[in-house]
Amino acid sequence: MSYQQHIRQAGDPSARCAIITLSDTRTPETDTSGKRIRELLESSGHTVAAYRVIRDEMQDLQGLLEEFLASQTTDVVLTNGGTGVSRRDRTIEVVQQILEQPLPGFGELFRMLSWQEIGSGAMLSRAVGGIARGKLLFAMPGSTSAVDLAMSKLILPELHHLLHQMKR
Repeated sequence: MSYQQHIRQAGDPSARCAIITLSDTRTPETDTSGKRIRELLESSGHTVAAYRVIRDEMQDLQGLLEEFLASQTTDVVLTNGGTGVSRRDRTIEVVQQILEQPLPGFGELFRMLSWQEIGSGAMLSRAVGGIARGKLLFAMPGSTSAVDLAMSKLILPELHHLLHQMKR
């Protein structure tokens, strides 16, 4: 079966998504990246089941991921922020401990596409994705342009197909 046939076979299931913004300075009112994720999801027919802005703290993220991954109303968890190389950026360490089936192509392609836009600074991103407890989990950088890139070019074009494959 061709890739295009796989995509058609997946149909058009709607995903129930949880969004987590990690930031020491943003609030729900100033979180442009979280708002952009919501806009892109909803315009693609998906629903936002939960949304939180939390401090960039490992324990806070671990607890919230546990809650969302255990929820019967969540299919996908999307984080933004905390993926860089500063001492406070610990999102990737938390997410990698939880991932059972990594999707290395997500991070690789994200950095490649970022390189086309921003050049060598793309290597500072540690974006990752995969499957954890039967749900999709993606960790994106916190900038709105990075979120837009990851969602528009990688996550949304494959979301239906990924969900379909996971249910097989």
